[in-house]
Amino acid sequence: MTHAPKEIDVYLEIGKKKTFAGALDWPGWCRSGRDEASALQALFEYGHRYENVVRIAQLEFQKPVDVSAFSVIERLDGDATTDFGAPGIAPSSDQRPVDGPELKRFKVLLQACWLALDAAAKAALGKELRKGLRGGGRDLEGIIRHVLGADAAYLASFGWKVKIDEGEDLRKSLDQTRQAILVALDKAIQGELPARGPRGGIHWTPRYFVRRSAWHVLDHAWEIEDRIT
Repeated sequence: MTHAPKEIDVYLEIGKKKTFAGALDWPGWCRSGRDEASALQALFEYGHRYENVVRIAQLEFQKPVDVSAFSVIERLDGDATTDFGAPGIAPSSDQRPVDGPELKRFKVLLQACWLALDAAAKAALGKELRKGLRGGGRDLEGIIRHVLGADAAYLASFGWKVKIDEGEDLRKSLDQTRQAILVALDKAIQGELPARGPRGGIHWTPRYFVRRSAWHVLDHAWEIEDRIT
């Protein structure tokens, strides 16, 4: 006897030009479309690719058999970041505190995302990355350095800092930044990171930090895979 897959809770971030659909319990599984229907369809179509990432993390995950498996539980108004092409609004559930087992799960998921990016970069070595809709102008090193810069900015929004030396070995910079992320998560869970910045701005919650960082890493891992010629 087969069992129907469990409903997957998702949120929608709805801008004027783009809509993002994100799986609430699965950071990194977040895709966009022109509207709600196309965003949910894109999320469904990337289910098998996300499944490959989760397999690295050795977490139990069952990709949906169709779009009807998604249960939209929150709709958020997007902003300029949404229409630019990045999810920029935190779902309300990301305000919930994170306990020890969840912290461990988040770390494992992030590390799986990093491994996916590293594997895509390794597969692209010595190959040309095509231009076009999934392209843009960045070469392989440019993509990786872009991810590094974004992670540093995300850490600042989280209340932590990491210094990246542009002249430093790329592998070393990746390792240092990733270690800083893991340390920052530990500090946040222990209540050692300030909720607000020196100018009063509200820092990201641990859940949203993991969600945003995992999305960005996987978005570029999949970009590399799609652009290899």
